[in-house]
Amino acid sequence: MRAFDHRHPLVWDLHLTGFWMTAALIDYHGGGWLNVTRDRDNPDWLVLALSLGLSLPLLGRRAHPRAVLLALAPLALVNAWTGIALQATMLQLLVVFHIALRRPARNLWWATALITTPVAVMAARHPQGSPDQDIAPVLMSIAVAAAIGITVRTRRDHTEALEDRARRLEIERDQQAQLAAAAERARIAREMHDIIGHNLSVITGLADGGKYAAAKSPERAAQALHAIATTSRQALGELRRLLDVLREDEQTRAPHPELTPQPTLTDLTQLIDGVRAAGLPVHTTTHGSPTLSPGRQLTVYRVIQESLTNTLKHSGPGTRAHIELSYEEKGAVTATVTDTGTGAPDRTARRGGGRGLPGMQERTALYGGTLEAGPRPHPEQGWRVHLHLPEESPQ
Repeated sequence: MRAFDHRHPLVWDLHLTGFWMTAALIDYHGGGWLNVTRDRDNPDWLVLALSLGLSLPLLGRRAHPRAVLLALAPLALVNAWTGIALQATMLQLLVVFHIALRRPARNLWWATALITTPVAVMAARHPQGSPDQDIAPVLMSIAVAAAIGITVRTRRDHTEALEDRARRLEIERDQQAQLAAAAERARIAREMHDIIGHNLSVITGLADGGKYAAAKSPERAAQALHAIATTSRQALGELRRLLDVLREDEQTRAPHPELTPQPTLTDLTQLIDGVRAAGLPVHTTTHGSPTLSPGRQLTVYRVIQESLTNTLKHSGPGTRAHIELSYEEKGAVTATVTDTGTGAPDRTARRGGGRGLPGMQERTALYGGTLEAGPRPHPEQGWRVHLHLPEESPQ
């Protein structure tokens, strides 16, 4: 019913106005007003006019309650002055209800004064008992009508506030989901860059080495091709797993996707062996023993992987790399990767367009660490990447 009234307010207004107008006319035609009137000598046309005048304006009670009450005031005053005392004046309480429902509460003061003035006039001009017997019931009726209006208004405002809050929470939930999805896609993009980029760089190094070895040592060339095939299968498997995660269609998603744990520091040996097989000599120095959380181990692993990948891509022939790891107490770690390559200018030019350095910086920032990447100080040549992760904060 509320929904229908919201869509077609005129229908309800016409029905309610017609109902009260009919009641007023029955009171007039049936002579019911004679039971409460204080002057029976008033003409019928005046009684009829007041009956219609006190009921018809209710049609605009919702849209313009103050204007309707002002329009009823002179009619109520005539009703009191003549002593007709039609009960239709009680219809002003409907208007009071809508004033309390739709207008500021201060409007109730002048509405009360406007309604009680004719009552006071009737009590003075046509007394019937003490004046308080006429005024007190009217004041109580006004208070009840206003209280009902305020109660309905408070409940309506509370409901609207709850609906608005639910709507905002739903929007916030959707935004959080979108942000989480974007963050997850960015993370997967970093993983794809680190994994696929590294493997392709290794494959490129193996292919170049196999090309030079084919003429002089067919066995070395065959070993290079075997390593290329192994690395390619590994890269293809990693790519397939990442693409399975990116699929959003439940019907096309694998029911049991193949999952592998994220690499840790124990996988560094396999990583370095692959880089060595691609033709880049790598020397490692380790101080202390690792006591890092899995997330910190992944960060160190990816930074070293990206550094070695960049060395394979840009360092040039005859390059050597050195990795120095220093493990400190409470999860602090320092990793430095240097090379002796001559491709530093090329790497500097590509820093702004690639994803490698931003990805390393994002990973480092997650744990409040620092990352420095740039050419080694003169007179040394080559490139240096320095990572430091501070102590883990207590949970």
